[in-house]
Amino acid sequence: MGEVKISLWMENAVDRERYLVHEIREDQIRSIEARALVDTGATMLALPQEMVERLGLRIRGQVIVTYADERKEERPRAGIVTVRVGDRDTDVDCVVGPPNSEPLLGQIVLEAMDLLVDCVHQRLVPRPESPFLPLLKMK
Repeated sequence: MGEVKISLWMENAVDRERYLVHEIREDQIRSIEARALVDTGATMLALPQEMVERLGLRIRGQVIVTYADERKEERPRAGIVTVRVGDRDTDVDCVVGPPNSEPLLGQIVLEAMDLLVDCVHQRLVPRPESPFLPLLKMK
């Protein structure tokens, strides 16, 4: 089946709020479109350092990440970023990856937008039970 890479659109959520209260113009909202690897083994969104800087995201703390080879490393956590895939979006923090690393879309984003990985067609799709809006459990 191979890797699933998707296009996603991201913007600085704080910039959007500043626009809504008329502190900045809409064209001043920092945003980017990027290709990301959908990684169902990853927990969070991970963005390379240069994307985080371009979006103007603030460092909000630190996290320890475990890589596929079991190495552990402390990495910065930044946010808040709005992530949009198709017609669904969510606001999340991201792990700041090393420069030129590959953007990774992890489980938190997939669950918040209620999207499934369609490996055959190399895309993300809404769960059949929630074709119009995310359906989230509140148990």
